[in-house]
Amino acid sequence: MLAHQAIQAVRILLAEDDEIMRITLTDWLHKKGWQVTEAVDGKEALASIKKTNYQLVLSDIRMPGLDGQQLLEKIKEISPDTDVILMTAYGGTDDAVDCLKKGAVDYILKPFDLDDLTIRINRLLEIRAIKSRCASLLGDGCLGKQKPIIGSSRVIQGMLKLISQVALSNATVLVSGESGTGKELVAAAIHYGGDRADGPYVRINCAAIPEGLMESELFGHEKGAFTGAASLKKGKFELADNGTILLDEIGDMPLPLQAKLLRVLQEQEIERVGGTKSIAINVRVICATAKDLAKEVKKGTFREDLFYRLQVIPIVVPALRDRKGDIGELCNFFLGHFGRHRGVSFKMSDDALTALKSYDFPGNVRELKNILERVSVLATSSVIEPWNLPLDICGERVDDSDENLKLATAVAKAEKTCILRALRQTNGNKTEASSLLGISRKNLWEKMKLYQL
Repeated sequence: MLAHQAIQAVRILLAEDDEIMRITLTDWLHKKGWQVTEAVDGKEALASIKKTNYQLVLSDIRMPGLDGQQLLEKIKEISPDTDVILMTAYGGTDDAVDCLKKGAVDYILKPFDLDDLTIRINRLLEIRAIKSRCASLLGDGCLGKQKPIIGSSRVIQGMLKLISQVALSNATVLVSGESGTGKELVAAAIHYGGDRADGPYVRINCAAIPEGLMESELFGHEKGAFTGAASLKKGKFELADNGTILLDEIGDMPLPLQAKLLRVLQEQEIERVGGTKSIAINVRVICATAKDLAKEVKKGTFREDLFYRLQVIPIVVPALRDRKGDIGELCNFFLGHFGRHRGVSFKMSDDALTALKSYDFPGNVRELKNILERVSVLATSSVIEPWNLPLDICGERVDDSDENLKLATAVAKAEKTCILRALRQTNGNKTEASSLLGISRKNLWEKMKLYQL
């Protein structure tokens, strides 16, 4: 399906002064599913190039007014990303080499077999797709690779089922949830689970880019569009052509750009900063946000029409506190990952796992991952105990409620915290910990049993 989508998105400009040849080629290219614009000579072709973006120009070399080689030079100035195939009934090896040196991607002698031309065009389109894929991976730091979504809880399994259904469509998806819940993983699962899996997957964080640079990052810019624009630059939408773009933290997108994004979603075309022609794109859009966009609409910071356009299919990623049954699986996954780097097979003790499950994780899965990474570095044993965990998880927590003003309760919590600190400082050695605390080893054991340590 992806190949079919790529074909439909291709625009070809045919510059040929011979009417019979032009009609024959146009009919043939149309039958192959490509969009074709005809030009009777080089000047007409140049005027068309200035108005519309073409992936390929198929041009005769000998034409009145502006020949094919002159047209090639102009195209490389105006639209350097456009491929050019030159056709001629005259010439030899030297002419072909000269054309290729000037920037043509191919050179074909008339009369030629139309099937041969089709093969050449398909090969060029495949090369363009590979270049686009490589550019998207480089721009994304090669981090677009799909990672698993861990969890057997009912809410996670329900979300995974929805993802599998959504992935098969091209509908716009709005992924919402608290920071650290894994919205990026959901977006990647949608892309890699659908027909666009072999296409580019481009991500951009709308909160991390200054407002003045956002438009250029999204839509690209032409050479000389503004001070510092020394060359043409493709935007994220162009890089994502025939693939997927993730607009992370969409709630932080400036209002003026929200209007332009709405037009892109409706028209499926963009215009570079400083450009004068529209560029057709075939991109699936996934948006992610930690904000409540409905509230942002009421506050006037987010366009209502864009909100409804984005929320074709909403997916809410649950907070970790709402799926604590998954904490054990997440611990095994993260400790397995960190353990492989250290050559250690880590395991959570039952008490440590209980302590984690009693914590609410305001930072969600990201916080759990960071905690386990720190523990895997500092732990001296392969078994993670409660004293290896941060104090705010297994030790004293600040609580100003009246019921905790009782002296006995406060003393007990302070005692538990001291014991945990001693165990942490001695890496779980009870003899050394009891010595630090000034109590006997038996007394320490009794207190650990009392506090379920």
